[in-house]
Amino acid sequence: MDEINIKGVVLTPLKKIHHPNGDILHGMKKNDEGFCGFGEAYFSTIETSAIKGWNKHKRMTLNLVVPMGEVSFVICDDRQNSNSKGSFLRVDLSPFNYNRLTVPPELWLAFKGKSNNTNLILNIADIEHDPDEIERLDLDQFDYDWESV
Repeated sequence: MDEINIKGVVLTPLKKIHHPNGDILHGMKKNDEGFCGFGEAYFSTIETSAIKGWNKHKRMTLNLVVPMGEVSFVICDDRQNSNSKGSFLRVDLSPFNYNRLTVPPELWLAFKGKSNNTNLILNIADIEHDPDEIERLDLDQFDYDWESV
């Protein structure tokens, strides 16, 4: 995992409670850093070695959790007045690195499935999905070495 160097991005350790019949995995509480309202929560899967993105939300804050599998998230900052403009940040999430990744609006995000089993992502978003507030680019629009992920 890279050092968090992009303003607004937060990595929050999450609590796992072991139970012999199945563990409890926390996701988010309303007083957690990164919580800025609730719009919807949804699950998404990504196949092994598949890559989704680049997407940039204009208003939505993402709160990403990976309770099953392993996913590498890559954030690109191309904001005009940002001190980290041109920076990339890679964060790997899984049950073994159980954290919540908060991604504010106006940052590009892509991600890759890493586990040979189900790669499951939970997004706890602050607004409901709106197809007009997202921008999309092909993977080759940013020079990022996905082979190293």
